[in-house]
Amino acid sequence: MGLERTSVGLDVHARSVSAAAIDGVTGELIRQRLVPDQRVVLDWVRGLPGPAAVVYEAGPTGFGLSRAFTAAGIRCEVAAASKISRPSGDRIKTDARDAVLLARLLRLDDIVSVRVPTVVQESARDLVRAREDVRVDLMRIRHRISKLLLRHGHVYYGGEAWTGKHQQWLNQIHFDGPERAGTQAAYDAEREALTLTLLRRRRLDAQIAALAADSEFTPVTRRLCCLRGISELTAFALAVEIGDWDRFTGASIGAYVGLVPGEHSSGGSRHQLGITKTGNSHVRRLLVEAAWHHQPGYRIGTTMRARWAQAPAAAQARGHAGNLRLHDRWAQLATRKKKHTVACVAIARELAGWCWSLATLPDD
Repeated sequence: MGLERTSVGLDVHARSVSAAAIDGVTGELIRQRLVPDQRVVLDWVRGLPGPAAVVYEAGPTGFGLSRAFTAAGIRCEVAAASKISRPSGDRIKTDARDAVLLARLLRLDDIVSVRVPTVVQESARDLVRAREDVRVDLMRIRHRISKLLLRHGHVYYGGEAWTGKHQQWLNQIHFDGPERAGTQAAYDAEREALTLTLLRRRRLDAQIAALAADSEFTPVTRRLCCLRGISELTAFALAVEIGDWDRFTGASIGAYVGLVPGEHSSGGSRHQLGITKTGNSHVRRLLVEAAWHHQPGYRIGTTMRARWAQAPAAAQARGHAGNLRLHDRWAQLATRKKKHTVACVAIARELAGWCWSLATLPDD
């Protein structure tokens, strides 16, 4: 429990802030509705009986308010919204009541805080998530093009789609005649969107490659690349999204990214559910995709040797051991007739532990 006299709960929204403060000496409850201006909120907290501690829920308003309080010397916790305990019989929810609840939980030291990234880390995270958005946009545009063509009887049989040969095939398709002018306009618009999205992806990939080669994330990125299925792009995204790897252990990081099974047990019964899917969905997707690469036989190729050349010797040895272990686990699960999707998630959970092991290796 903190030693501050006043506990402050803030329910922060884009256009309003509901504040509640509990004086630990007098027991007085102070409520106020504020405008969402950092200087206004800071001045109001400074006017309370000090010292004070502040808490607000993590959300779309970001971490600027937390950084402002920290710079002013006021302890500020950013609470994980999914971890806040609410009475089951409480059927009234308002901003003012939420602020009081946060203040009381802070007073009881019953807040599960999220990690507040630095400005540099948040900037890199924005870049990685912009790249993820482009991936989703590109997939949707390609689906729209292929389904438009399918409706009009155009199906590609020349091999893998979205290659250079496929692009040449797309260029040859035209919808002639005034009665099909609308279809041609829609097709041209989707092709234009495809071109622009590919250019966006190329530009973001170049920026990520530059940061991966020379930034505070470079050592972790190069160590993670020692594992199969983890390219520079994936390794940089993992390094940025996880941030401080030392807060976890090899066993706990799987739970953080939602790759452990849920459970509903009572008395003598025990029932395990599917994976929890909590935490960072982007990291979970990257790990599951990387896990598929450990299914084929393990051979050290040119690409892997090039990645190892940029990593310390300890990371190379650890990565080699992880690659061997994860492929053996795939073989064991296949022998036990496990569904391939279940096996992949199990490998992804163990892969998360190997990533933690590499990320926390001391630098040479």
